[in-house]
Amino acid sequence: MGLFSKKFCDVCGEKIGLLGNRKLEDGNLCKDCAAKLSPWFSERRSSTVAQIKEQLAYREENKNAVAAFHTTKSFGDRTKILLDEDAKKFMVTSARNLAEANPDVLDYSQVTGCDLDIDEHQHEEMREVRNADGTTKEVSYYPRRFTFSYDFKIKLRVNTPYFDEMNFDLNGSDVEISGVRTESPNQVLRMANPEYKHYYQMGEEIRQALTEVRDTIREEINEAARPKEKVICPYCGASTIPDANGCCEYCGAALTGR
Repeated sequence: MGLFSKKFCDVCGEKIGLLGNRKLEDGNLCKDCAAKLSPWFSERRSSTVAQIKEQLAYREENKNAVAAFHTTKSFGDRTKILLDEDAKKFMVTSARNLAEANPDVLDYSQVTGCDLDIDEHQHEEMREVRNADGTTKEVSYYPRRFTFSYDFKIKLRVNTPYFDEMNFDLNGSDVEISGVRTESPNQVLRMANPEYKHYYQMGEEIRQALTEVRDTIREEINEAARPKEKVICPYCGASTIPDANGCCEYCGAALTGR
């Protein structure tokens, strides 16, 4: 086969245009099929045709989950964490049109961890002085001055067949604190900057929310796994193990919340 021979997508069968090929481990993928994959998926080149077809089938089913999703709580500015507290599901997206973007809908139980990561970069501010020969040079201020820039990132770890991380930035541009006369600004100084405080509090809110939903689900799973003890039903007198709704297995009377 020549270098410029026509290629066809091994998923949809359509001809792949010039520069439109996306290589797979054992085949080719067109850009239209590639665009339907999860935005959090990064292992395309090492995936087989069968694995890609499997993911695309999941992504098609995910459209129904997006349509059924009912947002009850939202966190973030640009990229948002949307919670459906009734269905115990969530999604992470910056899209305005959810149906078009088809963001992955995950269960609370798929969260394995969440961290707020703050990257700090330091730059010393310099001043210009003139030498005796008329040339100039930059020298440090006294006391020395620094500008610090910060990037706020959420690192969300999840358990899915197609990706295990959903990492995203909270701030669109660097948060800067200038004129600092120390090489290590403390948290009090950082929090005095309104922009830093805004993104820090936002990140902590997201981290706490996702940690709480993960812990709640784990508690429910552990509770469901515990051996059930028999109780005496005060209504029918039977020795019974409460069902999933906390009711007597014989007469159906509620045994919890009394």
